Amino acid sequence: MKLAMIGLGRMGANMARRLMKGGHEVVAFDVSADSVRALERDGAQAAFTLAEVVKKLPAPRVCWVMVPAGEPTEKAIAELGALLSPGDLVIDGGNSYFKDDVRRAGELAKKGVRYMDVGTSGGVWGIERGYCLMVGAERAAFELVEPALRTLAPGQGDTPPAPGREGRKSTAEQGYLHCGPVGAGHFAKMVHNGIEYGLMQAYAEGLDILKCASKDSLPATQRYDFDLADLCELWRRGSVVGSWLLDLTAQALAEHPKLEKYTGVVADSGEGRWTVMTAIEEAVPAPVLTEALYARFRSRQDHTFAEKVLSAMREKFGGHVEAPKAGAAK
Repeated sequence: MKLAMIGLGRMGANMARRLMKGGHEVVAFDVSADSVRALERDGAQAAFTLAEVVKKLPAPRVCWVMVPAGEPTEKAIAELGALLSPGDLVIDGGNSYFKDDVRRAGELAKKGVRYMDVGTSGGVWGIERGYCLMVGAERAAFELVEPALRTLAPGQGDTPPAPGREGRKSTAEQGYLHCGPVGAGHFAKMVHNGIEYGLMQAYAEGLDILKCASKDSLPATQRYDFDLADLCELWRRGSVVGSWLLDLTAQALAEHPKLEKYTGVVADSGEGRWTVMTAIEEAVPAPVLTEALYARFRSRQDHTFAEKVLSAMREKFGGHVEAPKAGAAK
C-alpha cells in the first residue's frame, strides 16, 4: 500500500524504511528538508509541505503522524484535517494521551476524516526487530492499514503462542492488535509504559543494593564485591527475571561497568504520569507504578546508582539522551 510518514525522527524514519523494505510506497515529510532528502535517497517520495503529501497520495489517503506528543502533534493533525477528504485516515503513532485521541477523532469526523491511534513500542531497535503495535480505531480503518501494520510488526518469529491459546483468532501473535475504538491503542500503550517504569525501577533498585554490598559500614564478614555485569549476564540464562530490559542492562554494564557516562537524571515521557492519573480515576491501587514515577522525579534532585541504571536502560531501548545538568557548560 501507499501511505505518508509525517515526522522522520528516531522512530518515524526507521518505520518508513521498514515499510519500504516490505514493499510499501512511502511519501516522506518532515520539517527538516535534510531528513526528507535522506529518506528520499532510500527510496521514499519526498514531500516538503503537508499539501504536497496529500497530493501525492491516492484516495483513501493514509497519513501516519510520528511527531512529538503535544503541540507538534496537535498542529500536524489540525493541518491535515483541513487538507484531507472524507474517507481519508490520520494515524497518530506517537505517545499521545488517549483522551486527546477521542477529542481529535471527533473533530476530524465532522469532515468525514477517519482517525486511528497506534501505541508503538520498539524504540531504536524496531527497524530490525519490528514494532509492537496497539491499535485504536473503527474496524474498517484497522483493516485498511492492516498490510502496513503486518509489515511493521515483528511477526511470530520463534516465539510460540502461550499455552492455551490454541484456536484463538487473533493477530496478537504477529505483534499487532486491534485493541478497540479510538483511544484504546494509546490507552494500552500508556499502561504498557507504566508497567515498564515499574520493571525498570525493580532492576535498578536491586542492582543498587548489590553495588552497595561492599560498603565499609557493613560488617567485614558480610561485605560482597559483586561484578554487576557478570550477574546480569548470568541472570539472562535460565533466570525467572530474564527480559529484554535485562539484556540491555547487561549490555550497558559490559560497556560501562560503573555507568560513569550517566548522571542518573531520569526523564518521564508522559505515559507514566497518565497511567497513575488513570489509576486514580478508576480507583485502582497502583503503588509500584506510582512509586516508580516518583523515583524519576527524585532523580532530578539527587542521583543514586539505581538512577544511572534507569538512564542506561532508557538510552539502550529508546535512544533517550539525558538532559544536561542545570548550569552545565554548553
